[in-house]
Amino acid sequence: MLEYERACWHTGIRRLAGVDEAGRGPWAGAVVAGAVVIEPAFAEAESDGFFRGLTDSKKLTPDRREFFFARLQSRPEISWAVGQADVAEIDALNILRATHLAMARALAALRPPAEFALVDGLPVKGLPCPHRALVRGDSLSLSIAAASIMAKVTRDHQLLELDRQYPGYGFAAHKGYGTALHQRALRELGPTPQHRRSFRPIRELLGLANPV
Repeated sequence: MLEYERACWHTGIRRLAGVDEAGRGPWAGAVVAGAVVIEPAFAEAESDGFFRGLTDSKKLTPDRREFFFARLQSRPEISWAVGQADVAEIDALNILRATHLAMARALAALRPPAEFALVDGLPVKGLPCPHRALVRGDSLSLSIAAASIMAKVTRDHQLLELDRQYPGYGFAAHKGYGTALHQRALRELGPTPQHRRSFRPIRELLGLANPV
């Protein structure tokens, strides 16, 4: 999973970040992006199988995601940051623009900054450095896969906190997605301040008109 990293490294880029997001589809909570920079020599060495099994976070169990979340933080050869856009920003901007904002914030938080980024999905507006977009990049690039884990686990931790703040909604189980459990809780309890009112199911529940 280093083909795209090597192509960048061979041009002289050393601070290459992988970028991915978590939380575009759910009905509640922030959208979170991760940015991860792996030193080229460390990525190439792989002497102790440090990255073995690391892939797109959606393909890993929660326990394996937590394992890699801690593992990626354990080495000085890896730097990372997360950024997010909250529910108010999602409702004001729309989820795509909010996702791009979260990605820009994650990259801006890296120290030292990235020179270039590999981004999962389609091209992104407003990033603080040049980038290349890779469809299904979290299955093609080690850096993007690492970023997907940092974003996903960070967001999952946020939803566990929401579960404590708003008991009865099942946030710990469904992580904000529109499951039957979530729909039932919304019908019985109504939306919380962390529900995305720009999303059609929430607007319909509240009897709000669709945005123009």
